Amino acid sequence: MEAGLHDRLNHPPAATPAGIVHLGLGAFFRAHVASYLADAMARHGGDWGVIGVSLQSPGTRDRLRPQGWAYTAVELAPDGEKPQIMTLLRDVLVAPENPQAVLDAMAAETVSIVSLTVTEKGYCHEPATGRLDPAHPDIAHDLEHDLPKSAPGYLVRALQLRHARGLPPFTVLCCDNLPENGRVVRAVVLELARLIDPALADWIGDNGAFPSTMVDRIVPATTPDDLDRVAALTGLRDEAPVMHEPFRQWVIEDHFCGPRPDFSGTGAQLVADVTPFEHMKLRMLNGTHSALAYLGYLAGHQTIADVMTDPAFVAYARHLWQAEIIPTLTPPENTDLGAYADALAARYANPAIRHQTWQIAMDGSQKLPQRILATIADNRAAGRDISGQALAVAAWMRYTSGRDETGAPIDVKDPLAPRLAALWHEDPRDTVTAFLALSEVFPETLRNDAGFADALTQALSGLVAQGARAMVADV
Repeated sequence: MEAGLHDRLNHPPAATPAGIVHLGLGAFFRAHVASYLADAMARHGGDWGVIGVSLQSPGTRDRLRPQGWAYTAVELAPDGEKPQIMTLLRDVLVAPENPQAVLDAMAAETVSIVSLTVTEKGYCHEPATGRLDPAHPDIAHDLEHDLPKSAPGYLVRALQLRHARGLPPFTVLCCDNLPENGRVVRAVVLELARLIDPALADWIGDNGAFPSTMVDRIVPATTPDDLDRVAALTGLRDEAPVMHEPFRQWVIEDHFCGPRPDFSGTGAQLVADVTPFEHMKLRMLNGTHSALAYLGYLAGHQTIADVMTDPAFVAYARHLWQAEIIPTLTPPENTDLGAYADALAARYANPAIRHQTWQIAMDGSQKLPQRILATIADNRAAGRDISGQALAVAAWMRYTSGRDETGAPIDVKDPLAPRLAALWHEDPRDTVTAFLALSEVFPETLRNDAGFADALTQALSGLVAQGARAMVADV
Protein backbone atom coordinates (compact mmCIF):
# COMPACT_ATOMS: atom_id res chain seq x y z
CA MET A 1 0.00 0.00 0.00
CA GLU A 2 1.56 3.29 -1.12
CA ALA A 3 0.10 5.38 1.69
CA GLY A 4 -1.42 4.65 5.06
CA LEU A 5 -5.18 4.57 5.44
CA HIS A 6 -4.98 7.77 7.51
CA ASP A 7 -2.98 9.60 4.84
CA ARG A 8 -5.29 8.56 2.05
CA LEU A 9 -8.23 9.87 4.08
CA ASN A 10 -6.31 13.10 4.80
CA HIS A 11 -6.59 12.42 8.53
CA PRO A 12 -3.31 12.95 10.40
CA PRO A 13 -2.94 10.67 13.45
CA ALA A 14 -4.53 12.22 16.53
CA ALA A 15 -2.10 13.92 18.88
CA THR A 16 -4.27 13.76 21.99
CA PRO A 17 -2.92 11.54 24.79
CA ALA A 18 -4.41 8.14 25.38
CA GLY A 19 -6.66 7.65 28.38
CA ILE A 20 -6.95 3.89 27.95
CA VAL A 21 -4.47 1.06 27.49
CA HIS A 22 -6.01 -2.10 26.10
CA LEU A 23 -4.41 -5.53 26.50
CA GLY A 24 -5.26 -8.00 23.75
CA LEU A 25 -5.91 -5.90 20.65
CA GLY A 26 -7.93 -8.46 18.73
CA ALA A 27 -10.86 -8.09 16.38
CA PHE A 28 -13.48 -8.16 19.14
CA PHE A 29 -12.19 -5.08 20.93
CA ARG A 30 -11.76 -3.17 17.69
CA ALA A 31 -15.30 -4.06 16.55
CA HIS A 32 -17.15 -3.73 19.86
CA VAL A 33 -15.62 -1.74 22.74
CA ALA A 34 -13.87 0.66 20.35
CA SER A 35 -17.22 1.54 18.77
CA TYR A 36 -18.60 2.73 22.11
CA LEU A 37 -15.45 4.70 22.90
CA ALA A 38 -15.55 6.37 19.49
CA ASP A 39 -19.22 7.28 20.01
CA ALA A 40 -18.51 8.67 23.48
CA MET A 41 -15.69 10.89 22.20
CA ALA A 42 -17.75 12.05 19.23
CA ARG A 43 -20.62 13.03 21.53
CA HIS A 44 -18.85 14.37 24.59
CA GLY A 45 -15.13 14.69 23.84
CA GLY A 46 -12.44 13.58 26.25
CA ASP A 47 -8.98 12.06 25.82
CA TRP A 48 -10.13 8.45 25.47
CA GLY A 49 -7.81 7.37 22.72
CA VAL A 50 -6.37 3.88 23.11
CA ILE A 51 -2.88 2.45 23.21
CA GLY A 52 -3.32 -1.15 22.13
CA VAL A 53 -1.08 -3.94 23.38
CA SER A 54 -0.50 -7.29 21.72
CA LEU A 55 0.64 -9.80 24.32
CA GLN A 56 1.77 -12.36 21.76
CA SER A 57 2.76 -11.40 18.20
CA PRO A 58 3.42 -8.27 16.12
CA GLY A 59 0.96 -9.11 13.35
CA THR A 60 -1.79 -6.64 14.30
CA ARG A 61 0.76 -3.86 14.95
CA ASP A 62 2.49 -4.49 11.65
CA ARG A 63 -0.77 -4.32 9.71
CA LEU A 64 -2.03 -1.19 11.46
CA ARG A 65 1.14 0.92 11.61
CA PRO A 66 1.33 1.72 7.86
CA GLN A 67 -2.29 2.89 8.14
CA GLY A 68 -1.61 5.37 10.94
CA TRP A 69 -3.45 2.96 13.31
CA ALA A 70 -6.76 3.56 11.46
CA TYR A 71 -8.91 0.65 10.32
CA THR A 72 -12.36 -0.11 8.89
CA ALA A 73 -15.18 -1.65 10.92
CA VAL A 74 -17.77 -3.20 8.61
CA GLU A 75 -21.31 -3.90 9.77
CA LEU A 76 -22.61 -7.07 8.13
CA ALA A 77 -26.37 -6.61 7.91
CA PRO A 78 -28.69 -8.88 5.92
CA ASP A 79 -29.49 -5.90 3.67
CA GLY A 80 -25.89 -4.86 2.99
CA GLU A 81 -22.49 -3.89 4.37
CA LYS A 82 -21.84 -0.56 6.10
CA PRO A 83 -18.21 0.58 6.67
CA GLN A 84 -16.92 2.99 9.32
CA ILE A 85 -13.36 4.29 9.61
CA MET A 86 -12.10 3.97 13.22
CA THR A 87 -9.39 6.41 14.35
CA LEU A 88 -9.20 6.10 18.14
CA LEU A 89 -5.96 4.05 18.30
CA ARG A 90 -2.91 6.15 19.20
CA ASP A 91 -0.24 3.43 19.17
CA VAL A 92 0.14 -0.36 19.28
CA LEU A 93 2.82 -2.01 21.42
CA VAL A 94 4.02 -5.61 21.23
CA ALA A 95 4.67 -6.81 24.76
CA PRO A 96 7.36 -9.46 24.08
CA GLU A 97 9.44 -6.90 22.15
CA ASN A 98 9.50 -4.29 24.93
CA PRO A 99 7.72 -5.18 28.18
CA GLN A 100 8.96 -2.00 29.86
CA ALA A 101 7.31 0.18 27.22
CA VAL A 102 3.99 -1.52 27.99
CA LEU A 103 4.43 -0.95 31.74
CA ASP A 104 5.35 2.69 31.16
CA ALA A 105 2.26 3.20 29.01
CA MET A 106 0.04 1.65 31.70
CA ALA A 107 1.71 3.76 34.38
CA ALA A 108 1.28 7.04 32.47
CA GLU A 109 -0.50 9.76 34.44
CA THR A 110 -3.01 10.28 31.60
CA VAL A 111 -4.19 6.66 31.71
CA SER A 112 -7.13 5.94 33.99
CA ILE A 113 -8.44 2.67 32.50
CA VAL A 114 -6.73 -0.55 31.46
CA SER A 115 -9.15 -2.79 29.59
CA LEU A 116 -8.65 -6.40 28.52
CA THR A 117 -9.84 -8.90 25.91
CA VAL A 118 -7.28 -11.65 26.36
CA THR A 119 -9.77 -14.59 26.20
CA GLU A 120 -10.59 -16.84 29.12
CA LYS A 121 -7.22 -18.59 29.09
CA GLY A 122 -5.33 -15.26 29.32
CA TYR A 123 -6.03 -14.87 33.04
CA CYS A 124 -3.90 -17.88 33.99
CA HIS A 125 -6.56 -19.17 36.35
CA GLU A 126 -8.37 -22.45 36.87
CA PRO A 127 -11.78 -22.02 35.23
CA ALA A 128 -13.47 -24.48 37.59
CA THR A 129 -12.37 -22.57 40.71
CA GLY A 130 -11.52 -19.03 39.52
CA ARG A 131 -8.22 -19.21 41.42
CA LEU A 132 -4.85 -18.12 40.06
CA ASP A 133 -2.82 -21.04 38.73
CA PRO A 134 0.62 -20.46 40.31
CA ALA A 135 2.03 -23.35 38.27
CA HIS A 136 1.17 -21.66 34.97
CA PRO A 137 4.49 -21.07 33.16
CA ASP A 138 3.80 -17.35 32.64
CA ILE A 139 2.86 -16.84 36.29
CA ALA A 140 5.95 -18.76 37.42
CA HIS A 141 8.00 -16.41 35.23
CA ASP A 142 6.24 -13.30 36.56
CA LEU A 143 6.96 -14.26 40.15
CA GLU A 144 10.67 -14.35 39.38
CA HIS A 145 11.02 -11.35 37.04
CA ASP A 146 10.04 -7.67 37.14
CA LEU A 147 9.19 -7.68 33.42
CA PRO A 148 6.10 -9.86 33.06
CA LYS A 149 4.65 -12.15 30.39
CA SER A 150 1.05 -12.69 31.52
CA ALA A 151 -1.88 -10.28 31.52
CA PRO A 152 -2.22 -10.52 35.33
CA GLY A 153 1.53 -9.91 35.57
CA TYR A 154 1.28 -6.72 33.53
CA LEU A 155 -1.60 -5.49 35.66
CA VAL A 156 0.24 -6.13 38.91
CA ARG A 157 3.60 -4.72 37.81
CA ALA A 158 2.01 -1.61 36.25
CA LEU A 159 0.02 -0.97 39.43
CA GLN A 160 3.23 -1.46 41.41
CA LEU A 161 4.90 1.16 39.21
CA ARG A 162 2.04 3.61 39.69
CA HIS A 163 2.16 3.10 43.44
CA ALA A 164 5.89 3.79 43.46
CA ARG A 165 5.33 6.98 41.45
CA GLY A 166 2.58 8.21 43.78
CA LEU A 167 -0.15 7.80 41.15
CA PRO A 168 -3.61 6.38 41.82
CA PRO A 169 -4.46 2.95 40.40
CA PHE A 170 -6.21 2.61 37.08
CA THR A 171 -9.60 0.93 36.74
CA VAL A 172 -9.24 -2.62 35.38
CA LEU A 173 -12.04 -3.16 32.87
CA CYS A 174 -12.32 -6.80 31.81
CA CYS A 175 -14.32 -7.36 28.61
CA ASP A 176 -13.93 -11.13 28.36
CA ASN A 177 -16.64 -13.77 28.67
CA LEU A 178 -16.15 -14.72 32.31
CA PRO A 179 -18.97 -14.80 34.85
CA GLU A 180 -18.48 -11.94 37.30
CA ASN A 181 -15.38 -11.10 35.28
CA GLY A 182 -14.44 -8.10 37.42
CA ARG A 183 -14.50 -10.22 40.57
CA VAL A 184 -12.46 -12.98 38.91
CA VAL A 185 -9.79 -10.59 37.61
CA ARG A 186 -9.62 -8.77 40.95
CA ALA A 187 -9.06 -12.07 42.76
CA VAL A 188 -6.34 -13.16 40.31
CA VAL A 189 -4.57 -9.79 40.49
CA LEU A 190 -4.69 -9.64 44.29
CA GLU A 191 -3.48 -13.21 44.63
CA LEU A 192 -0.51 -12.55 42.34
CA ALA A 193 0.22 -9.19 43.99
CA ARG A 194 0.19 -10.81 47.43
CA LEU A 195 2.79 -13.36 46.28
CA ILE A 196 4.98 -10.46 45.08
CA ASP A 197 4.35 -7.85 47.81
CA PRO A 198 1.55 -8.11 50.40
CA ALA A 199 1.55 -4.33 50.93
CA LEU A 200 0.98 -3.82 47.21
CA ALA A 201 -1.98 -6.21 47.31
CA ASP A 202 -3.47 -4.21 50.20
CA TRP A 203 -3.08 -0.93 48.26
CA ILE A 204 -4.72 -2.38 45.15
CA GLY A 205 -7.54 -3.92 47.18
CA ASP A 206 -8.22 -0.66 49.05
CA ASN A 207 -7.95 1.75 46.12
CA GLY A 208 -8.47 -0.12 42.85
CA ALA A 209 -11.65 -0.88 40.92
CA PHE A 210 -12.54 -3.96 38.88
CA PRO A 211 -16.04 -3.42 37.49
CA SER A 212 -17.74 -6.40 35.93
CA THR A 213 -19.01 -6.09 32.38
CA MET A 214 -21.09 -7.96 29.84
CA VAL A 215 -20.15 -7.61 26.17
CA ASP A 216 -22.13 -8.92 23.22
CA ARG A 217 -21.43 -8.65 19.51
CA ILE A 218 -20.69 -11.42 17.02
CA VAL A 219 -17.32 -10.70 15.37
CA PRO A 220 -16.28 -13.37 12.87
CA ALA A 221 -12.63 -13.81 11.97
CA THR A 222 -11.49 -11.60 9.09
CA THR A 223 -10.54 -13.58 5.97
CA PRO A 224 -8.40 -12.67 2.95
CA ASP A 225 -11.60 -12.41 0.93
CA ASP A 226 -12.84 -9.79 3.40
CA LEU A 227 -9.83 -7.58 2.60
CA ASP A 228 -10.81 -7.56 -1.07
CA ARG A 229 -14.47 -6.91 -0.23
CA VAL A 230 -13.58 -3.94 2.00
CA ALA A 231 -11.33 -2.50 -0.72
CA ALA A 232 -14.16 -2.77 -3.25
CA LEU A 233 -16.62 -1.28 -0.75
CA THR A 234 -14.53 1.71 0.34
CA GLY A 235 -11.96 2.24 -2.41
CA LEU A 236 -9.24 1.92 0.24
CA ARG A 237 -6.93 -1.01 0.85
CA ASP A 238 -7.15 -1.87 4.54
CA GLU A 239 -4.97 -4.72 5.82
CA ALA A 240 -6.68 -4.86 9.24
CA PRO A 241 -10.46 -4.44 8.90
CA VAL A 242 -12.91 -6.02 11.33
CA MET A 243 -16.32 -7.44 10.47
CA HIS A 244 -19.28 -7.44 12.86
CA GLU A 245 -23.02 -7.92 13.12
CA PRO A 246 -25.34 -4.91 13.57
CA PHE A 247 -26.25 -5.85 17.17
CA ARG A 248 -24.10 -4.68 20.07
CA GLN A 249 -24.54 -4.57 23.85
CA TRP A 250 -22.24 -3.44 26.64
CA VAL A 251 -23.37 -3.56 30.27
CA ILE A 252 -20.92 -2.09 32.80
CA GLU A 253 -20.93 -2.08 36.58
CA ASP A 254 -20.73 1.62 37.47
CA HIS A 255 -17.71 1.30 39.75
CA PHE A 256 -14.56 3.17 38.64
CA CYS A 257 -11.69 4.50 40.73
CA GLY A 258 -10.98 7.39 38.37
CA PRO A 259 -12.36 9.19 35.33
CA ARG A 260 -14.30 7.29 32.68
CA PRO A 261 -15.82 8.14 29.30
CA ASP A 262 -19.25 9.73 29.27
CA PHE A 263 -21.24 6.83 27.84
CA SER A 264 -24.59 8.65 27.84
CA GLY A 265 -26.20 8.38 24.45
CA THR A 266 -23.94 5.55 23.24
CA GLY A 267 -26.21 2.69 24.24
CA ALA A 268 -23.88 1.36 26.92
CA GLN A 269 -25.75 0.42 30.11
CA LEU A 270 -24.23 1.46 33.44
CA VAL A 271 -25.81 -0.63 36.20
CA ALA A 272 -25.31 -1.53 39.85
CA ASP A 273 -25.22 -5.31 39.21
CA VAL A 274 -24.14 -6.92 35.95
CA THR A 275 -24.67 -10.51 37.12
CA PRO A 276 -28.16 -11.11 35.61
CA PHE A 277 -26.94 -9.79 32.24
CA GLU A 278 -23.77 -11.90 32.42
CA HIS A 279 -25.65 -15.10 33.19
CA MET A 280 -28.20 -14.41 30.47
CA LYS A 281 -25.55 -13.82 27.83
CA LEU A 282 -23.04 -16.47 28.88
CA ARG A 283 -25.67 -19.20 29.09
CA MET A 284 -28.10 -18.20 26.33
CA LEU A 285 -25.65 -16.90 23.71
CA ASN A 286 -22.22 -18.32 24.51
CA GLY A 287 -23.58 -21.62 25.79
CA THR A 288 -25.67 -22.32 22.68
CA HIS A 289 -22.91 -20.94 20.44
CA SER A 290 -20.51 -23.54 21.82
CA ALA A 291 -23.09 -26.32 21.65
CA LEU A 292 -23.91 -25.51 18.01
CA ALA A 293 -20.21 -25.15 17.18
CA TYR A 294 -19.13 -28.60 18.41
CA LEU A 295 -22.15 -30.47 17.14
CA GLY A 296 -22.33 -28.44 13.95
CA TYR A 297 -18.66 -29.00 13.17
CA LEU A 298 -19.02 -32.75 13.71
CA ALA A 299 -22.06 -32.72 11.41
CA GLY A 300 -20.08 -30.99 8.67
CA HIS A 301 -21.25 -27.36 9.02
CA GLN A 302 -18.60 -24.67 8.58
CA THR A 303 -20.47 -21.70 10.09
CA ILE A 304 -23.23 -21.00 12.60
CA ALA A 305 -25.36 -19.56 9.79
CA ASP A 306 -24.99 -22.91 7.99
CA VAL A 307 -26.01 -24.74 11.18
CA MET A 308 -29.16 -22.61 11.41
CA THR A 309 -30.31 -23.71 7.96
CA ASP A 310 -30.81 -27.22 9.40
CA PRO A 311 -34.24 -27.54 11.09
CA ALA A 312 -32.91 -30.17 13.52
CA PHE A 313 -30.30 -27.75 14.87
CA VAL A 314 -32.81 -24.89 15.08
CA ALA A 315 -35.12 -27.11 17.14
CA TYR A 316 -32.15 -28.16 19.29
CA ALA A 317 -31.23 -24.54 20.03
CA ARG A 318 -34.86 -23.80 20.93
CA HIS A 319 -34.88 -26.79 23.29
CA LEU A 320 -31.72 -25.59 25.02
CA TRP A 321 -33.11 -22.11 25.57
CA GLN A 322 -36.59 -23.04 26.71
CA ALA A 323 -36.04 -26.30 28.62
CA GLU A 324 -32.48 -26.14 29.96
CA ILE A 325 -31.20 -22.55 30.11
CA ILE A 326 -34.03 -20.08 30.78
CA PRO A 327 -35.24 -22.03 33.86
CA THR A 328 -31.85 -21.37 35.50
CA LEU A 329 -31.91 -17.59 34.96
CA THR A 330 -33.20 -14.53 36.78
CA PRO A 331 -34.15 -12.10 33.99
CA PRO A 332 -32.47 -8.70 34.04
CA GLU A 333 -34.86 -5.82 34.64
CA ASN A 334 -37.18 -5.14 31.69
CA THR A 335 -35.86 -8.17 29.77
CA ASP A 336 -38.01 -10.86 28.15
CA LEU A 337 -35.84 -13.97 27.93
CA GLY A 338 -38.08 -15.57 25.32
CA ALA A 339 -37.72 -12.50 23.11
CA TYR A 340 -33.97 -12.56 23.73
CA ALA A 341 -33.87 -16.18 22.50
CA ASP A 342 -35.81 -15.17 19.38
CA ALA A 343 -33.32 -12.39 18.72
CA LEU A 344 -30.40 -14.79 19.15
CA ALA A 345 -31.90 -17.21 16.63
CA ALA A 346 -32.23 -14.39 14.11
CA ARG A 347 -28.65 -13.25 14.76
CA TYR A 348 -27.30 -16.78 14.34
CA ALA A 349 -29.14 -17.15 11.03
CA ASN A 350 -27.79 -13.87 9.55
CA PRO A 351 -26.30 -15.09 6.23
CA ALA A 352 -23.88 -12.15 6.13
CA ILE A 353 -22.07 -13.42 9.25
CA ARG A 354 -19.61 -16.20 8.44
CA HIS A 355 -18.78 -17.16 12.04
CA GLN A 356 -16.85 -20.41 11.75
CA THR A 357 -17.76 -23.30 14.02
CA TRP A 358 -14.02 -24.09 14.27
CA GLN A 359 -13.33 -20.56 15.59
CA ILE A 360 -16.03 -20.79 18.27
CA ALA A 361 -14.80 -24.28 19.23
CA MET A 362 -11.36 -23.00 20.26
CA ASP A 363 -10.29 -23.17 23.93
CA GLY A 364 -13.26 -25.25 25.04
CA SER A 365 -11.57 -26.35 28.27
CA GLN A 366 -11.55 -22.70 29.33
CA LYS A 367 -15.05 -21.85 28.07
CA LEU A 368 -17.25 -24.78 29.05
CA PRO A 369 -17.24 -24.22 32.84
CA GLN A 370 -19.02 -20.87 32.62
CA ARG A 371 -20.91 -21.38 29.35
CA ILE A 372 -22.42 -24.84 29.91
CA LEU A 373 -21.25 -26.67 33.04
CA ALA A 374 -22.63 -24.06 35.46
CA THR A 375 -26.05 -24.41 33.84
CA ILE A 376 -25.86 -28.20 34.03
CA ALA A 377 -24.95 -28.01 37.72
CA ASP A 378 -27.97 -25.78 38.42
CA ASN A 379 -30.28 -28.12 36.52
CA ARG A 380 -28.92 -31.21 38.27
CA ALA A 381 -29.50 -29.56 41.64
CA ALA A 382 -33.08 -28.75 40.65
CA GLY A 383 -33.77 -32.16 39.08
CA ARG A 384 -34.30 -30.71 35.59
CA ASP A 385 -33.45 -32.06 32.11
CA ILE A 386 -29.80 -31.85 30.97
CA SER A 387 -29.99 -34.00 27.82
CA GLY A 388 -29.24 -31.21 25.37
CA GLN A 389 -26.31 -29.77 27.25
CA ALA A 390 -24.89 -33.19 28.11
CA LEU A 391 -24.86 -33.81 24.36
CA ALA A 392 -22.93 -30.56 23.86
CA VAL A 393 -20.29 -31.59 26.43
CA ALA A 394 -20.02 -35.04 24.83
CA ALA A 395 -19.57 -33.35 21.43
CA TRP A 396 -16.70 -31.30 22.89
CA MET A 397 -15.12 -34.54 24.13
CA ARG A 398 -15.41 -36.11 20.69
CA TYR A 399 -14.12 -32.93 19.00
CA THR A 400 -11.01 -32.88 21.19
CA SER A 401 -10.16 -36.42 20.14
CA GLY A 402 -8.77 -34.76 17.02
CA ARG A 403 -10.85 -36.75 14.51
CA ASP A 404 -14.25 -35.93 13.05
CA GLU A 405 -17.00 -38.38 12.12
CA THR A 406 -15.32 -39.21 8.80
CA GLY A 407 -11.93 -39.81 10.43
CA ALA A 408 -10.48 -36.55 9.10
CA PRO A 409 -8.14 -34.68 11.46
CA ILE A 410 -9.39 -31.71 13.50
CA ASP A 411 -6.96 -28.88 14.29
CA VAL A 412 -7.87 -28.62 17.98
CA LYS A 413 -6.86 -25.28 19.50
CA ASP A 414 -6.93 -25.59 23.27
CA PRO A 415 -4.33 -25.07 26.03
CA LEU A 416 -5.07 -28.64 27.19
CA ALA A 417 -5.20 -30.15 23.67
CA PRO A 418 -2.51 -32.87 24.12
CA ARG A 419 -4.00 -33.99 27.43
CA LEU A 420 -7.53 -34.01 26.04
CA ALA A 421 -6.57 -36.13 23.02
CA ALA A 422 -4.94 -38.67 25.33
CA LEU A 423 -8.19 -39.11 27.29
CA TRP A 424 -10.00 -40.76 24.37
CA HIS A 425 -10.83 -44.47 24.79
CA GLU A 426 -12.76 -46.98 22.73
CA ASP A 427 -15.28 -47.43 25.54
CA PRO A 428 -17.32 -44.21 25.99
CA ARG A 429 -17.67 -44.90 29.72
CA ASP A 430 -13.87 -44.94 30.09
CA THR A 431 -13.63 -41.70 28.09
CA VAL A 432 -16.19 -39.99 30.32
CA THR A 433 -14.41 -41.19 33.47
CA ALA A 434 -11.10 -39.81 32.19
CA PHE A 435 -12.58 -36.43 31.28
CA LEU A 436 -14.43 -36.05 34.56
CA ALA A 437 -11.11 -36.35 36.39
CA LEU A 438 -10.12 -32.94 34.96
CA SER A 439 -10.50 -30.76 38.04
CA GLU A 440 -9.45 -27.70 35.99
CA VAL A 441 -12.61 -28.08 33.90
CA PHE A 442 -15.31 -29.91 35.87
CA PRO A 443 -16.45 -28.64 39.30
CA GLU A 444 -16.46 -31.16 42.11
CA THR A 445 -20.26 -31.36 42.17
CA LEU A 446 -20.27 -32.68 38.59
CA ARG A 447 -17.14 -34.82 38.90
CA ASN A 448 -18.90 -36.80 41.65
CA ASP A 449 -22.35 -36.84 40.02
CA ALA A 450 -23.15 -40.36 38.77
CA GLY A 451 -26.26 -39.15 36.96
CA PHE A 452 -24.21 -36.61 35.00
CA ALA A 453 -21.65 -39.28 34.11
CA ASP A 454 -24.47 -41.54 32.88
CA ALA A 455 -25.92 -38.74 30.73
CA LEU A 456 -22.51 -38.02 29.21
CA THR A 457 -21.89 -41.69 28.51
CA GLN A 458 -25.26 -42.08 26.80
CA ALA A 459 -24.66 -38.95 24.71
CA LEU A 460 -21.12 -39.92 23.74
CA SER A 461 -22.19 -43.46 22.85
CA GLY A 462 -24.88 -42.01 20.59
CA LEU A 463 -22.44 -39.63 18.91
CA VAL A 464 -20.12 -42.53 18.10
CA ALA A 465 -22.89 -44.86 16.91
CA GLN A 466 -25.29 -42.44 15.19
CA GLY A 467 -23.43 -39.18 14.53
CA ALA A 468 -24.04 -35.60 15.64
CA ARG A 469 -27.06 -34.74 13.49
CA ALA A 470 -29.01 -37.81 14.49
CA MET A 471 -28.35 -37.13 18.16
CA VAL A 472 -29.38 -33.49 17.77
CA ALA A 473 -32.62 -34.62 16.15
CA ASP A 474 -33.25 -37.04 19.03
CA VAL A 475 -32.96 -34.24 21.58
